[in-house]
Amino acid sequence: TPHGVLQVVLHLLVGWPAYLLFGATGGPRYGLTNHFVPRWPFSTKLWPNKWPSKVWASSAGVAVTLAVLALWARTAGLTTVLALYGGPLLVVNAWLVVYTWLQHTDVDVPHLSAKEHTFMRGAFLTVDRPYGRLFDWLHHRIGSTHVAHHIDCTIPHYHAREATDRIAEAFPKAYLYDPTPVHKALWRVACNCISVKRGDDGRYTWVTP
Repeated sequence: TPHGVLQVVLHLLVGWPAYLLFGATGGPRYGLTNHFVPRWPFSTKLWPNKWPSKVWASSAGVAVTLAVLALWARTAGLTTVLALYGGPLLVVNAWLVVYTWLQHTDVDVPHLSAKEHTFMRGAFLTVDRPYGRLFDWLHHRIGSTHVAHHIDCTIPHYHAREATDRIAEAFPKAYLYDPTPVHKALWRVACNCISVKRGDDGRYTWVTP
């Protein structure tokens, strides 16, 4: 559908920069946020205690990187920089969004109200998916063992598969795994996960368009 195409394009091309610059899809709790400027006119709720100084340090590193890229473009040409840096950056950003989007979204995965939410309920509403042996090897199974990460983020990646198997055995009714190929799952989510309605149980479920 046209909406599905629009969702994929917006999420994969501008979703990550929009989140970093304006807190898009970050929810209303923190307001308008910026991951480079931890002060007014943006909300400071996202940066408690010593975090603002860390953000400024990171932003300084980003500024240096941009300066190096500008110098590179001046000597090698803008086309070269876009091809060798800009293109790969877009791919990395898109892949990061695919992982995050599909780990936490599907037509039958509800969202919880603040009253209904608990740490473990939220963890078990994460979805593991089959990314194949190559991507599992390249990315340390971040997409196929993500439930374990949410249950205990201290589990190292080299034990994630073992932990996931134990979780699936111990909680067969709670553990979520969708065997749908990733590209088909992405299209299903893009076309159908558009708006939610709140049920009597306090859960927000997707409305079928």
